[in-house]
Amino acid sequence: MTETTPEAVPEKPGRFRSLWVLLPLLGFLALALLFYMRLGEGDPSRIPSALINKPVPDFSLPPIESGEGLSGEMLQSGVFLVNIWASWCAPCRAEHPLLVELAKDARFKVVGINYKDLPENAQRFLGALGNPYELVGADRDGRAAIDWGVYGVPETFIVRDGIIVHKFIGPLSRETVATDLVPALERALGAEQPAPR
Repeated sequence: MTETTPEAVPEKPGRFRSLWVLLPLLGFLALALLFYMRLGEGDPSRIPSALINKPVPDFSLPPIESGEGLSGEMLQSGVFLVNIWASWCAPCRAEHPLLVELAKDARFKVVGINYKDLPENAQRFLGALGNPYELVGADRDGRAAIDWGVYGVPETFIVRDGIIVHKFIGPLSRETVATDLVPALERALGAEQPAPR
């Protein structure tokens, strides 16, 4: 005679156990929805900077070669386009011809902060592509860029009389120069002129 054992009856999962299983999926879906909504909010290059309308950081950088470097004191009078760049940065290479064009406008000065670069590589970069910068400071350890609130290279700032008035994150393009940078430069230059009497 064979003995039969009753089959094990599977337990029904409790409601709480079902929720624990669904919780990671619900969390993932909530994050995905949040990221999707943030993508539609506009241009990521327009991340606000805490330094807008604040004085330029106190910094002093040596030159990448002989000559004069760059410091915060040098940005106290006039309008400056401050470009953070590196020779190893492909987007910096792509935007460089636009900086060469912008440097032809005598109403403002284009200056550069060379970020975590070897001096010989920076010199070779400027020798091959042209040098739009009136002054270039070598930020070899990246400390000055941190003080400027830089997320990564390239980034471009407009400074008027020692005050940061505009920030552009990422590589410049013909479109962003026309729609973002030039209008901001015109505002900075217009604010510099005395009011008509």
